[in-house]
Parts: sequence; structure tokens; C-alpha cells
Amino acid sequence: MGRAVMSSSLKVETGTDSDTLYSTPLDKLVDFNFDEKVANVFPDMINRSVPGYASIVAMTGILSAEFFQPDTQCYDLGCSLGASALSMAKAIKNDQLKIIAVDNSQAMLKKAQSLLQQGNFPAGNLNCIEFICDDINQTEVNNASVVVMNFTLQFIAPEQRSGLLKKIYQGMNKGGILILSEKLNYTDNAQQQLLIDMHHFFKKANGYSDLEISQKRQTLENVLLPETLEQHKARLLSAGFKQVEQWFQCFNFSSLIAIK
Repeated sequence: MGRAVMSSSLKVETGTDSDTLYSTPLDKLVDFNFDEKVANVFPDMINRSVPGYASIVAMTGILSAEFFQPDTQCYDLGCSLGASALSMAKAIKNDQLKIIAVDNSQAMLKKAQSLLQQGNFPAGNLNCIEFICDDINQTEVNNASVVVMNFTLQFIAPEQRSGLLKKIYQGMNKGGILILSEKLNYTDNAQQQLLIDMHHFFKKANGYSDLEISQKRQTLENVLLPETLEQHKARLLSAGFKQVEQWFQCFNFSSLIAIK
């Protein structure tokens, strides 16, 4: 089957291997984690698995440029290979720009820095990004006008999510934005199954086999815990954000903007 994958315009998303991690039967399936094997195939994996990912990353830069406030900081929490951080760096025109990109996977950060160094970017775009290996629950957020969490909160334990968002809100300046992208769950069983099926159709169109889809799904069951759109909106409003809007959705993947 040929691939119909949407290519990303971000060069940080190229130069890695094709995702074949689950292409053969595995004797033992372990919980998914962002190790070196995943880091090496991550750009291919996420573009073939998350519908609209390239559009979300590109719009992250556009929205960040519009809401960025001079003499403030930007954060990419759960930065993986730095695609969102780079999108911000390319879009925000400010000589004093500082982007703090945080991830708890050393393998992902090592690969991110390697890909950035290989890319053809102006020096300023590289120098403004500071990569930090840390648990984002422990990361201090200060003087922020833009915070990005693209497909990160879903990997955080549900009981920690409210506290994390409240901490982020407290570290932001008035008028600042949080961009939150997540896989969604639905309480209506028919709606949930339809969106799951459409997502599987998307992955099959991008070359994944039934075996790959099944094995990866099993590894994610205990670590990727999606919630409903209503739960996300309620939590953001409870954290203090004055306005929360859904600006993107494709199948069961969505992105919100929350304004302080």
C-alpha cells in the first residue's frame, strides 16, 4: 500500500529513519516510552500517526508570533524533537527571544539537538532555544507569554494535570497564551468508535499494517490517557484562563488555545 502521508515543512522533522518498530510480531509488548529507538523514527512516526500534526506545528509558530510579548519567555513543554520550539523561533522576530524547550527523555533531546545542528537555520534560531531535560511537573514557568504543550498532557498522570496547568497559568503574563494539543476521548460509544476507525484508516493510508497499529495501541494503553474536550476546557478555565477555544480538530486529535 502506498503512503499518503502529509509531509512537514519543518526541516527538523526530516533526516531520521522510517518507523518499523512494530512491523514484526513482538514476543513481549512493553509500555511505550520515548527511548533512543523511538527518537530515531519519531518524525516519521508522528507524521504518519497524528492527523494534522504538521498544520498544528506550523500554526503554533503563527499564533506564538501574534501573542508573544517583548521581554518575556516562551516554553515548549514536552518538546520531543523540538518541532514546536523551532516553529516559534522561525516565526517570532525578536532579537531577545528565549525559548525553553523541556522534555524528560534524554534520547529525544539528544536527537533534537543533532537535527537542529544539521539544519540550515540562521544562528539566532538555534541560540534562542534552550533544551532542558526535566520532568515538566518540576519545571518552573516564569515570565511567559507563550506556552506550548503539543500532545504532552496526555502522558501526564491525570491526578497531576490540574496542578500542572495551574502552575503554568501562574507563571504566565496577562494576555499570554497556552497552546494545548491532545488526543480526545468521547463518552458516546458510537462517536468514539467512529473516530477511532477513521484514525485507523488514516494510519493504514500512511502505510501502517494492522499488526503495527494493534501492537502500538497495546503499548500506549497504560501511558497515553486521553480525556474529553469538555474535561480539557473545564480544567483550563478552573486554572484561571479567561478564554478557551478549540481552533483545530481532525478525527480525535484537537488543539486548544487558552488566553490568560
